[in-house]
Amino acid sequence: MDGQTRSNIKPGLPVLIVLKQDQRTGKLTRGIVKDILTKSPNHPHGIKVRLMDGQVGRVKEIVDSNE
Repeated sequence: MDGQTRSNIKPGLPVLIVLKQDQRTGKLTRGIVKDILTKSPNHPHGIKVRLMDGQVGRVKEIVDSNE
């Protein structure tokens, strides 16, 4: 699943995000969602979240929990 729809993202979900400083390279960071920061139901660049470790970025992909 992609990270453009807010209803797909819940706290505790494993995701791949792109951090602000990695937007040019597209480097993804894996983590667990702590807070959802985007208020709108959709965002074309991904829903902004805070991970458990405090990093903030936009969700590019929701990781299958079986991986």
